[in-house]
This record gives sequence, C-alpha cells and structure tokens, in this order.
Amino acid sequence: MDTATLWLLPALPLAGAIILLLTGRFADAWGHLLGTLAALTSFAVALVAFAGMLGRADTYRAITLQAFSWVPVGGLQVDFGLQLDQLSMCFALLITGVGSLIHIYSIGYMRDDPARRRFFAYLNLFLAAMLLLVLADNYLVLYLGWEGVGLASYLLIGFWYGKPSAATAAKKAFVVNRVGDMGLALAMMVMFATFGSIGFSEVFGAAPGAGEGTLTAIGLLLLLAACGKSAQVPLQSWLGDAMEGPTPVSALIHAATMVTAGVYLIARSNPVFDLAPNAQLAVVLVGAVTLLFGAIIGCAKDDIKKALAASTMSQIGYMVLAVGLGPAGYAVAIMHLLTHGFFKAGLFLGAGSVMHAMNDETDMRRYGGLRTLLPITYLTFGLGYLAIIGVPPLAGFFSKDRIIEAAFAEGGINGLALGAITLLGAGLTAFYMTRVMLLTFFGERRWKPDTHPHEAPAVMTGPMILLAVGSVASGGLLVWGSSLQNWLEPVVGSHHGEPALPVPVITALALTVVAAGVGLAYARYARREVPEAAPSEVTALTVAARNDLYGDAVNEAAFMRPGQHLTRSLVFVDNRGIDGVVNGTAAFLGGLSARVRRVQTGFVRSYALSMFTGAALVAAALLAVRIW
Repeated sequence: MDTATLWLLPALPLAGAIILLLTGRFADAWGHLLGTLAALTSFAVALVAFAGMLGRADTYRAITLQAFSWVPVGGLQVDFGLQLDQLSMCFALLITGVGSLIHIYSIGYMRDDPARRRFFAYLNLFLAAMLLLVLADNYLVLYLGWEGVGLASYLLIGFWYGKPSAATAAKKAFVVNRVGDMGLALAMMVMFATFGSIGFSEVFGAAPGAGEGTLTAIGLLLLLAACGKSAQVPLQSWLGDAMEGPTPVSALIHAATMVTAGVYLIARSNPVFDLAPNAQLAVVLVGAVTLLFGAIIGCAKDDIKKALAASTMSQIGYMVLAVGLGPAGYAVAIMHLLTHGFFKAGLFLGAGSVMHAMNDETDMRRYGGLRTLLPITYLTFGLGYLAIIGVPPLAGFFSKDRIIEAAFAEGGINGLALGAITLLGAGLTAFYMTRVMLLTFFGERRWKPDTHPHEAPAVMTGPMILLAVGSVASGGLLVWGSSLQNWLEPVVGSHHGEPALPVPVITALALTVVAAGVGLAYARYARREVPEAAPSEVTALTVAARNDLYGDAVNEAAFMRPGQHLTRSLVFVDNRGIDGVVNGTAAFLGGLSARVRRVQTGFVRSYALSMFTGAALVAAALLAVRIW
C-alpha cells in the first residue's frame, strides 16, 4: 500500500454506511451483504498494507497522507492527515479482522430483525470511525473519529430503542462519554496554547521543552478521555448498561473498537506520559482500581452478558495499568489488547449463541447442561474461557502474565503491590469465568419447559471457530521471538528491566492463583445445587457487587446531585435576583406611568384649572421671593 490508497481503510466501511442509510428499504434484501463486504474489503486492504510494511525497514514502515487542509485559521493550521505505523497497523488489523467476523455472525443473529439493514449501516459506521481514530496523524482528526465512535455506540446500544431500557442505556453511554470527551478537547486546547500545534509529530517533538506541570495537565486530561471510552473508574458506569444492545454490538464494543480507544490514546501519547511521571502514576492507579472493580462485579452477575461486560472492564484495567508503566508496559498492553480481542469477541458471540438457543434468556441460573446440546458453542466458548483465565499455552497466558511481570518489574514496594493486585485480579477472573462456564454448560438443566435449545447456524458458528483459533494461537505468535515488542519498538520504545521476582516464580504464582479461583468456583457452583433465584442472605460485598459497587450512586452523589443543587441555585438567583431587579424596575415604571396617566382626563375645564393653579403657584412664588 502507498500513501495514495491509505484512505481506503476508513473510506470503505464509511461508504457502506452511507449507501445503506441513503438507499433505505430498497437495500433491505441485500444491505447485510454489502455491509459485510465493506468490512471484509477493508480487512483485505489492511492485510495488503501489513504485507507491504513487513517488506520495508523499520525506519521506512510508517506512511502518511495529507488529504487536504482542514482548519486553516490563523495560527491553527490542521491538515486532514492519516498515518499508518506499527501501532496503528495493529489496531487496523484487529478492528477490520474481528469486525468482519462480527459482521458475518450478525447475518445469522439479526436474520429476523426488520431493521437489519440499518444495523449493518451502524456497524460499518462504527468501523469507519474507529479506523479514522487510530489512523489520524493529529489530535483533531483523532477527535473526529473519537466522536464518531461515540455516535455509533449510541446508535447501536439503543438500536432497539422501542425498549425503554435500551434507550436509557444509549443515553447514559452518550452522556458519560461526553464527560471524557471534554478531557480530550481541553487537552487539545492546552497543547495548542503550549506548542502552537496539535499534530502528533509537533507535540511529541516539543514535549521535552515543556514544563512538567503542563505535561501532567495534558496527561491527566487525556486519562480522563481514556476513562470515558474505555470504561475505567470513575467513568465506568455505562458499560454494563450497554448490554441492552444486540449481542454483536457488545462483541464489537468490548473486543475490537470502543473500549480499546482509551488504551490506544495513552499508548499513542507515550512521549507526553514518559515526561509526566505523576500522570503515569494516575494511569497506573486507575488501571489497578478498575481491574479489581470489574472483577469483583463479575463475580456477582447472573446475566451472562453483564458478567462478560464486567470482565471487559477488568481486562481493560490490566491494559491501562500496563500503559501506565511506561516503556516497560506499552508493548505488553497492546499484546493483551490484541489477544483480548480474540477471546472476548469469541465469548460474547458464544453468549449470543446461547441466548439464541434459549429464547433470548440471559439469566445463567436458568441455563445448565448446555454442553451436549450446543457442542460447537461449548467448545469455542470454553477455549475463550481458558484463554481469558490464563491457562497455558492459550493466548491470555502469554499476554496477562507479561503484564504481571511488568508490574513486578517496577521494583520495591510499588512493584510488589502492583504485582499482588494483578495476581488477585487473575484469581478473581478465574473464579467468575469458571462460574459462568459451570452455570451455563454444566449441572442440571434449569431452563423453562417451553425452551428447546439448539446449536446456532453455520454463519454464526463459523466466526466463533475462527475466534477460538485466535484465542489459542495469537499469544504464542505475538511473543515468539519478541515479535510484537520488536515490531512496536520504533513507536513506543523498549525496556528491559527485570522483575522483582524471577519469571518462573511469577508464572507459578499466577497459575496457583488461577487454580485456586477455579477450585473455589467449582466447590461453590458444581458441588451445590444452583437456586433459581439469587440467594437473599448474602454479604455486604455481594450486595455491593450486584449493584455495580454503587458506581451509579457515587456518580449521582458526587456529580449529579451537586450539579442539580447548583443549577437550582442559579435558577433561583436568576429568577429572584436578576429577573427580580429587571421585572421590578419595569413594574415600578409601569405603575408610575399608570398613575401619572390619570392626570390626562381630556376635559378642557380640568386643563384650565391646572393652568390657573400653576399660574397661581408661580405668582405666589414670585411674591414670596420679592417679599424675602
């Protein structure tokens, strides 16, 4: 691929979205095929670009395209520019590859939906926006893709807008993400005020000359943006509700597109974060808190999609923690992001297959014993399960263990604390994912009498099989000969620190913790009868986890209610103060004029009397002055 054809990557799915939206019902019969073809063609372009990049030396692999002058305003000169380097290449392959499989799966999943054409148009729009985000060569073009992702997620989460819960979830995701988007907008303003540009090369080149306080402010604002898109604390509350959208949407958001955008933003901005240690520390803390936050929530969810959503929050927390570690963590974060793209997409599509078989039932307490009736779903979901909990030699074992090693490599008390947190997260992951497996595929059959489970059609199981292959093989391929680390080194740098504990010891600890999580889940859910409803006699932590650790309540108490009180106070001041003065002045003048107007009677005798009285008063005044 050369610079002249780089624009095809986002343009193809964008063209698909435009055609499907403009042709209307005329395209109902073939719209899903066009949408899938657009995604597959974009993936083919990405593969050609990847092959071409492999054939060039490291220093010549990045290509750029300046399409046109976009914002020529005084000192702000922004071109609509794209760049494809080693980092954006990883994301382009993930977005188009996994996105294409989700498109194919959706052909079967959305077969009976009357609005299937519109659904595929939104999927194409999602791919186009995410590709524009990762291919941008400046923050303004990235912001355009960033907002496009927000729009597409709103449309897809609320796709079944006839359901009040879906409409509310879409609105919630949109509003929460606007908070994060303000962080990115303010960061761009600070960049322009400091560096006179918002282009990547200009900002990163001038960053060493800026003050640490300025760079810290930029880093914290970028982190706020990342928290919104990647559902990190404190902007995580929208992710669980986003499950109201069709299941392929969940797979696309959680595996290939939206939630990975925040990780990309921090990794892309690595020259800024490397010079702002306090901002890096904030990134690490957010990631550490979120990985435990999501894992604890996942342990208490009975809804299969919401359990996987909590898992995504936790796994993205691992990635955010890793990118906060600087050069030691950038490559391993991207590695886990790529492997997570395979096994999390496979898990969500497997959940969709289960729902397809169970009349859209999502409560795992009403599943059980499905492994014999859904053998392909059981096998592919099971491989995704083994990958996410980190069983060797599947993908998650390689990528998550690298993050645990990077955490321990920080050294000192910080390294031990971060290492312990990542190990605890691994144990919790093993527990809640084993719980999902046992409640869904093992034990007694607990479904309703009118349910007749059946395997999904080939158009749905085919993508699940391919994703399961990726869940098995991608980790080994990415670490073989340090391939991914060497690939990304020109963009994110490299680091060769040693962990505080030997690598074999860390691996043994991780596997022990995972085995303990599996064992606890087995003892609790395989050796006991599963009640149809969740037990009410539970601990305070379980109640909190079922309520998403009160994330909504905290946001309401910290932001919504103070905002409401502030708004009501301002309205009172406006109504009683400003409007009171204005309206009071108008009322006074109006009343005064009404009383003065009574003097104008229209009778000549009244006017004559007034003139006589005035003349008498003047004469009296003159006489008084003369006498005085």
